[in-house]
Parts: sequence; C-alpha cells; structure tokens
Amino acid sequence: MRILVTNDDGIYSPGIAALAKVAAKFGEVRIVAPDVEQSSMGHAVTHSRPLSYKKSPIEFEGLEAYRVNGTPADCVALGTHLWSKTDVVLSGINMGPNLGNSMWHSGTLAAAKQAVLLGIRGIALSTPVGKTEPDFDKLAPFVEKTLALLLKSTDLALYNVNFPEHPENIIWTRQSVRLYDGTVIPGTDPHGRKHYWFTVKPLEPAEEGTDRWAVENNLVSITPLRLDLTDELALQQQQNKTNEKDV
Repeated sequence: MRILVTNDDGIYSPGIAALAKVAAKFGEVRIVAPDVEQSSMGHAVTHSRPLSYKKSPIEFEGLEAYRVNGTPADCVALGTHLWSKTDVVLSGINMGPNLGNSMWHSGTLAAAKQAVLLGIRGIALSTPVGKTEPDFDKLAPFVEKTLALLLKSTDLALYNVNFPEHPENIIWTRQSVRLYDGTVIPGTDPHGRKHYWFTVKPLEPAEEGTDRWAVENNLVSITPLRLDLTDELALQQQQNKTNEKDV
C-alpha cells in the first residue's frame, strides 16, 4: 500500500512525524507537506504561480519527505502526481481539533478532500492542543487501531478523525453543527498599528453522537463524509413545489 502523508501545520510539525511513524506499519510512506504552516487554509489551491518541492530539512526515520511552497491541497495534488498509484492520503495529525463547523475551513481536512477529488481515499486526523504539545506516544495505539479499521476497505471514502487527549474507545459519529458567537477582538502591535483577532464560542452544547460530543467524552471520533453538499430534503421540497404548480 502506498500512503502519502501530509498536513496543514507544516513539515516541522511533530504531528506529521507521529502519523508517518504509525502509517509505516501499513505500507510504503512518503511525506509531502507545506514548507510553512497553512492552518485554516481550507481548500485553497495555488494557480497564480508555479509550485516547487524540496527535500525535507529534517529526517523522518528513513522515510522520503519533501516540503512544498503551497497549500495542503497543493501538496496532495503534487504529491500524487509525482508518486503515481497512491492508495491513500493521510492528513495530520493536526495540532488542534477539526470538529463540527471547523471542517469548513480546515486545511487538514481539505488535503483529504483533495485526495478524494482525485479518486484516492482520504483520511484527516486531528487532536486538541493545550499549553503543551499533545502526547503523540500515548495516542499512537489509537492511531494504529483507527488506521487498521479504516484501511481495511479499498472503497473510495473520506473520513474525519479526532483524537481526545485521553482516548478510551473509538466510535462512529456525525458532524456537530452548532451556531457560534463570532467575536472580533481589537489590539495594537508594538508599533502602534491596529490589528484584530477573530474568535468564536459555541452557543449550544454538543449533541450526543456527534464528533464534538465524542471528543468531550474521551472517545475517538470517526466521521464519514461526502463531497456532495446537496441538501437532499430542500431539493426534494422545491421539486415537489414545482411539480404542484405544473399540475
């Protein structure tokens, strides 16, 4: 199995090293990641300038590793072009969760989505981060169990995985969709120039069975996703209204 590993935190992130180490138990691994952090980049792709790649300045225990002057989606597009017959793309382990609404702007998940757009399985993996780095050694057994579960099938699929700080079990979940209170916090830099931080806080508690609820309860969350964003119920309702008018 050929496994391409990428992320949005950049080639220097300890999360990508932790993921590549576990992934190597399942097949041949190659790392292609952004040369700088690209968090919250979403599914941006570079079309206004050429991309290039260079050998990684840090070693990954004998694995081939390269850095790209582009986004996570760029890394997948370029990586799979250079390494033909890639079987699966793993993105992460992200330093910070990608739960609920954050899926919309997650660069980590965008890399996995780019893989699926190219006809390759994509799995995004994330974990919360506090004042210290996540304990990736502690997470490693659950990362391995998760990959063993998801890599059994060869079907084209997209998964979003989130590991709590102290995982106890693995469950299947749905996306948490909650309303947020967006807040803009103004500040001033040392030169007196104004700047702004954007932050949000949820207005509703997480519903049981969702990804956010799982992580809050020390459960590894696996959420199967799809690229089709069509609201099937709304579409059916509008089609029914149209048909009624035609009668």
